[in-house]
Amino acid sequence: MIKPVGQGMSPAIEAAKLRDVKQATTPAAPKTVDAATAERVVANPAARVAQEGPPIDLDRIARIKQAIKSGDYPVDPDAIAERMVELDLPRALN
Repeated sequence: MIKPVGQGMSPAIEAAKLRDVKQATTPAAPKTVDAATAERVVANPAARVAQEGPPIDLDRIARIKQAIKSGDYPVDPDAIAERMVELDLPRALN
């Protein structure tokens, strides 16, 4: 008897789905860095930041969030507007 279209593929599709799920849940192997790359990262601050990510002060972020929630975070609209204009204008005009 001939199987209708798609029936013969079902076990293969299920196996592929299981494989994909297994790959998605398997943690990636840690990156290995050779000695030359490690030396360049240490010697070059920009490379170090690119490798490690920007420094983040989680305590400061928590304090700012709390101040915003409580309404104690000072907002100076004039200073914000001035800074936005400074960032938007080309350096030649300043």
